[in-house]
Amino acid sequence: MIIDLRSDTVTKPTAGMKEAMFSAPVGDDVFGEDPTVNALEEKAAKLFGMQAALYCPSGTMTNQIAIRLHTRIQTEVICHKYSHVYLYEGGGIMANSLASVKLLDGNLGKITADQIKASINPDDVHAPETTLVSLENTMNKGGGSIYTLDEVKPIRKVCDDHGLKLHLDGARLFNALVETEESPADWGAQFDTISICLSKGLGCPVGSLLLGSSADIKRARKVRKSWGGGMRQAGFLAAAGIYALDIHVNRLKEDHARARTLGVMLSKLPFVSEVFPVATNIVIARLDRISPEEFLKNLAAREIKAVKFGPDLVRFVTHLDFGDDGLEDFGEKINVFHNY
Repeated sequence: MIIDLRSDTVTKPTAGMKEAMFSAPVGDDVFGEDPTVNALEEKAAKLFGMQAALYCPSGTMTNQIAIRLHTRIQTEVICHKYSHVYLYEGGGIMANSLASVKLLDGNLGKITADQIKASINPDDVHAPETTLVSLENTMNKGGGSIYTLDEVKPIRKVCDDHGLKLHLDGARLFNALVETEESPADWGAQFDTISICLSKGLGCPVGSLLLGSSADIKRARKVRKSWGGGMRQAGFLAAAGIYALDIHVNRLKEDHARARTLGVMLSKLPFVSEVFPVATNIVIARLDRISPEEFLKNLAAREIKAVKFGPDLVRFVTHLDFGDDGLEDFGEKINVFHNY
């Protein structure tokens, strides 16, 4: 059995999700006439207490649209130096919005209100105008670390005090919420825009949502069109999103429990010097005496897939298609490394 832990994007639709997809009523979404897309957007917006939502092909698109909305040429975005919007979206902040980026350091990929306040540019001809702060929850490069509302509220206040917009890359936001037991509506109240991904922990084949005000989402729809993101009978895909929001959120705790067990297994290997704290479904191991390439090659020989995540780091992500049998099999397969 191949154990694929490269990402939670590798999941296949469940039988129930397929049934929902194939039975979905559809129309032309570019004309605003796909009832299932409309229902998904309304459902997500209501869940977070926000005015409107826009269904897009990817989280990169929803993040980049949000950045386009909140910046203009010669403005600046503040984010963590390991943020997905900066590292993994193809230079989109520059290419799509012609904006500058101020990168901050922070524990496990998180930044604080004090750091942000100190990083806002003065009103000076030499500096770009700071207009946007972007956070990521959970934080991918931080090993799935979690922001809490108590950490976000002071950041919101700094943004309000300085006239800044606040965006959330919430690709794995539901992974955070099932752990903190905070409500989506309380999170919606803190941000101008939120991106949520349906194709990661929630197990959909494709799709993300951008949430925001009615005015912002109206503008976002035009940006999506200009970037080729308008789809036609997208309701077949949107139906998977509705199903996931109804069925797949609470079960995320199962992924987290398996990730913690997997982290313990990895920590016992002689060449693993550190396992990042496992808060959700991401496990990052720091290696010693063996390179990521060599470790991954040996894992692949035992039908285990993971990814290099830095010069001495390897990442594993648990998900919908990785159950208790897979966890047990993983433990048996890595036993060989105890004598490495």
